[in-house]
Amino acid sequence: MEARFSPINQILPWCRQDSAISISKAINTQEAPVKEKHARRIILGTHHEKGAFTFWSYAIGLPLPSSSILSWKFCHVLHKVLRDGHPNVLHDCQRYRSNIREIGDLWGHLHDRYGQLVNVYTKLLLTKISFHLKHPQFPAGLEVTDEVLEKAAGTDVNNIFQLTVEMFDYMDCELKLSESVFRQLNTAIAVSQMSSGQCRLAPLIQVIQDCSHLYHYTVKLLFKLHSCLPADTLQGHRDRFHEQFHSLRNFFRRASDMLYFKRLIQIPRLPEGPPNFLRASALAEHIKPVVVIPEEAPEDEEPENLIEISTGPPAGEPAVVADLFDQTFGPPNGSVKDDRDLQIESLKREVETLRSELEKIKLEAQRYISQLKGQVNALEGELEEQRKQKQKALVDNEQLRHELAQLRAAQLEGERSQGLREEAERKASATEVRYNKLKEKHNELVHVHAELLRKNADTAKQLTVTQQSQEEVARVKEQLAFQVEQVKRESELKLEEQSDQLEKLKRDLEAKARELAHVQEALSHTEQSQSELSSRLDILSAEKDALSGAVRQREADLLAAQSLVRETEAALSQEQQRSSREQGELQGRLAEKESQEQGLRQRLLDDQFAVLRGTAAEAAGILQDAVSKLDDPLYLRCTSSPDYLVSRAQEALDAVSALEEGHAQYLTSLVDASALVAALTRFSHLAADTIVNGGATSHLAPTDPADRLIDTCRECGARALELMGQLQDRQALRHIQASLVRTPLQGILQLGQELKPKSLDVRQEELGAMVDKEMAATSAAIEDAVRRIEDMMNQARHASSGVKLEVNERILNSCTDLMKAIRLLVMTSTSLQKEIVESGRGAATQQEFYAKNSRWTEGLISASKAVGWGATQLVEAADKVVLHTGKYEELIVCSHEIAASTAQLVAASKVKADKSSPHLSRLQECSRMVNERAASVVASTKSGQEQIEDRDTMDFSGLSLIKLKKQEMETQVRVLELEKTLEAERMRLGELRKQHYVLAGAVGSPGEEAASRPSTAPRSVATKKPPLAQKPSVAPRQDHQLDKKDGIYSAQLVNY
Repeated sequence: MEARFSPINQILPWCRQDSAISISKAINTQEAPVKEKHARRIILGTHHEKGAFTFWSYAIGLPLPSSSILSWKFCHVLHKVLRDGHPNVLHDCQRYRSNIREIGDLWGHLHDRYGQLVNVYTKLLLTKISFHLKHPQFPAGLEVTDEVLEKAAGTDVNNIFQLTVEMFDYMDCELKLSESVFRQLNTAIAVSQMSSGQCRLAPLIQVIQDCSHLYHYTVKLLFKLHSCLPADTLQGHRDRFHEQFHSLRNFFRRASDMLYFKRLIQIPRLPEGPPNFLRASALAEHIKPVVVIPEEAPEDEEPENLIEISTGPPAGEPAVVADLFDQTFGPPNGSVKDDRDLQIESLKREVETLRSELEKIKLEAQRYISQLKGQVNALEGELEEQRKQKQKALVDNEQLRHELAQLRAAQLEGERSQGLREEAERKASATEVRYNKLKEKHNELVHVHAELLRKNADTAKQLTVTQQSQEEVARVKEQLAFQVEQVKRESELKLEEQSDQLEKLKRDLEAKARELAHVQEALSHTEQSQSELSSRLDILSAEKDALSGAVRQREADLLAAQSLVRETEAALSQEQQRSSREQGELQGRLAEKESQEQGLRQRLLDDQFAVLRGTAAEAAGILQDAVSKLDDPLYLRCTSSPDYLVSRAQEALDAVSALEEGHAQYLTSLVDASALVAALTRFSHLAADTIVNGGATSHLAPTDPADRLIDTCRECGARALELMGQLQDRQALRHIQASLVRTPLQGILQLGQELKPKSLDVRQEELGAMVDKEMAATSAAIEDAVRRIEDMMNQARHASSGVKLEVNERILNSCTDLMKAIRLLVMTSTSLQKEIVESGRGAATQQEFYAKNSRWTEGLISASKAVGWGATQLVEAADKVVLHTGKYEELIVCSHEIAASTAQLVAASKVKADKSSPHLSRLQECSRMVNERAASVVASTKSGQEQIEDRDTMDFSGLSLIKLKKQEMETQVRVLELEKTLEAERMRLGELRKQHYVLAGAVGSPGEEAASRPSTAPRSVATKKPPLAQKPSVAPRQDHQLDKKDGIYSAQLVNY
């Protein structure tokens, strides 16, 4: 309630009313410029309502296509609103781009002076809207700081390049408008002071404001592009800028010379030449052009006084005359000026004095403001120059920083090489130390070998002492032999190990030697040390081979065995600890795997439910959209048939069953929701389709069934939406009942079946009786035609003789044969028709069969009417030919028409007939006989015409050569005239046939539409049979529907 009675809501209606009044006053057909106070009110209105809704709501109703001046002033006001209005105006104008484009295209195709200007102006407005929507950093007034321009351009060269091209296009549109205006105006002072000239010049104030900013921005962007790209790449940009620069400078110069602009805008002056973009320092010389709009005195918005009030006499001479009159005759009416009048006059004079002083003060203040603005422009130029110097210093600083980084990198590279050299020296010294250690180890092994030799000598001495006892010696020998053998094997193993170690050491020494060779290539003594080392190693390996006796000691064997046992026990304990640790790790991994599997299962359940919930939400959106269409006013024009509604409702019921099965499967296995999702998707589409088609079907139904159908559709939508909501709730998912939707769907199905058209109600009695009536009428018409031909033959025998009698008898006999053949064809068709009805009606009656096959029945009726009408026309034509009041060609045409009508009757009968029916065979034979009789009529008519025309021979006696030549020329003229007349008649015949086909199609279409709609009330069909002398409307037949084998030919294809 507070928002409803807020001050904003109270102000907005007044603002909209004021804006509407201002729009009507600003945009009119008067050839005068738009007043600023009206434009200002419109702009204020956009700020009050934060958009241009009011402006466009009134602008759309303006008759812009009717007046080019009205369209021109509309473009001017729209330009001002875009520049100074609320920022949301731009988005509101985007919705009406097509309207602006249509107005421009309309006036662009017309030869109107203002119309051409409107075409150019609309292109400028469309370009302006597109540019500011694509680059929202630039307001519609195009006034941004250099920082915003840098941010909008960015650091990507491609973006800067593209932005520059778009600003060039923007500038081209502005300059094209100014050139078009100046082209239509004479730049003389008088023209700029006339209202017609000011009406054209007024929009150029906004063009000047836009061009000044665009010029400054393009200069900035071009200097930035030249700092990033080579000059050759930007040659096209420079050429285009130079062209725009000269056009803009010429535009500013011409506008500055006009008195109209001098009091409204201060136009800047551009330099004599364009900036040199190849020189980076030229950016500091660029001065931003500043446009100054002088502040206008507030206009008096009160209504003007009807009587002009002035404080003094209008001219000097009347005042002097008045004073002389007062001096001579005294004041008028004997009145004398008192002190109050004198005081009033003195006060008026003081007011005039103060007013003049006020004007002087205003002029002085205006001059001071202009001076201050000039100083501000100068200071802005200096500030711009300081910014350029700052930018240049930043560039130099960046270059120095880059050079410093390069020097530091070079220094680090030198330090790295010095470290590699020191590391190589350290490796060489470490290799020397290892060599010394190996040498000491070799000496130690030599001493050990000597000691072992001494021990071996002592053992030999002991053996010689123990030879005293044979048994003891033998036992000792065996033991010693065994121990010696064992020691030999162990010594061999240890010697092999030592040799492997020596080989490994040798490989290490060789690798280190190679490293030394790579590190210090200048050391020449490396090869010599390597050879000495290899020789010493060979000596060492030879000495090691003599260490076989050192391993004979039992203590060493015992120690080796004990150490082996200890190592085995330690390895066993370590293996047990490792196995227990691995078992614990495997159990932890197993528990982790189980927890991960549980998490994945839960995640799978959540994902399946998320998919189901998303599908249910999407299905709810589809159903909600279908329900909302029932209340849409535009939906009232949509219609549908009950048959289609019944099919949709039946499929929706099947989808409900599938939905129940999918729900049961999902409750059984929560990890698989694919069946439920598929069934839900199908159900939502089918249910929405059923609701939409139910509403469309109700538009053609009677009131009560339509209301019940709409209510049932709404109930179905509500139940379906409730079901979708339950499917999105995890708690209610297990207890949903999809069968709740089945009841309204069954109701829709039942109502659709009730609305289906009942075949037995549509012309049941009329169709059945009409077929019999038409066939009987056709037979009667043929019988009447036969009787009339016989009467004509009797009259011809009494009235004529000779050749004429022979010709008339031949023609009438052929017509009689044709009528008999037609009568036989009609009788056969009637028999075939009865056979078709008896075989196809089943348990239904004859009238029900005709009503069920209404289209076929209508075809039979139309064909029978055509046959009767053709017989009547043939008799009348024959009567005229016999009485010499008609033409033979009429008889030929009637014969062709009868052949076509019988072909239509045969085709209509053949559609539902059995191919093996004997009546069908007889009907085809009768059709061929009719064609033959028709050809006989045509042949007898042509032969009779030739016989009668042969008797009129030409008499050339008494004709000279000149007369014969003259008659020949007259005959040629007559031939040309007849050929021209023939061509015109053929064209007229073609048009008549086309119109006949159109009318025949129009007659057949209402029946189809009525058959497709439900019966809203009992219909009474008043089918009026045309008289036999009139040609009925026959639907056109395609050539491929005629069977030549059966003797059926189209009337247009028969040539006799």
